[in-house]
Amino acid sequence: MMGQLPGSQNELFYDFNIEQFIPENHLLRQIDRFLDLSDLRGYLAPFYSPTGRPSVDPELMVRMLLVGYCFGIRSERRLCEEVHLNLAYRWFCRLGLEGEVPNHSTFSKN
Repeated sequence: MMGQLPGSQNELFYDFNIEQFIPENHLLRQIDRFLDLSDLRGYLAPFYSPTGRPSVDPELMVRMLLVGYCFGIRSERRLCEEVHLNLAYRWFCRLGLEGEVPNHSTFSKN
């Protein structure tokens, strides 16, 4: 079954906008302006089972891989650590502050 990230990145009890902390000239912000993955779920839907537990959102996987390619992060384990720690990477991957980063083994299996 294809998983999906929740639509909102805002939490209930803190007033923190991750968008404000990413510089306008940051490479990921420039890529994000042109990156449209809205059709990705539709293309991949036939490859997912309707039963079972939800997968990691395919858009998240692609966005994380783009971060790895753009910043020369060759290890999946290191990529997950970097996305967990870096606000710009979290913003680009649509994770917010409390979003869960997938396990590194998810990339190896996919």
